[in-house]
Formats: sequence, C-alpha cells, structure tokens
Amino acid sequence: MRLIKLSEVKHMTGLGRSTIYNLMKDGTFPKSVPLGGRAVAWVESEVEEWVMARIAERDSAVDF
Repeated sequence: MRLIKLSEVKHMTGLGRSTIYNLMKDGTFPKSVPLGGRAVAWVESEVEEWVMARIAERDSAVDF
C-alpha cells in the first residue's frame, strides 16, 4: 500500500483541492488518511479505483 499526498491526487484526477474535499464530504471520493498534525494522504489504490470507475461510467454511457 502506498500513500500519496494531495499534489499527486490532483495530478491523477485532474481535480482541484476544493473539488477533492467537496467530493470527500459528499462521500463520493476516497477519504484521506490522517498522518498527524495537519498532514493527510490518500491510499493510492483507492484513488486509482475511483478514476477507473469514472472511466467505466463513461464507457457504459449510451449515446442516442
């Protein structure tokens, strides 16, 4: 398991900081892991799964 910082999460998803935190609050994005103090990180595999789910949603959309 690898933990990644916000900058890498932003790079992987193309999302900004506030969007990531808003999606976390809505329960639609993986939660961060507190590391101590104000430091947090995300589990890389959880973020990758989230990205893959977005791709699957796109690919399953039916165009009319």
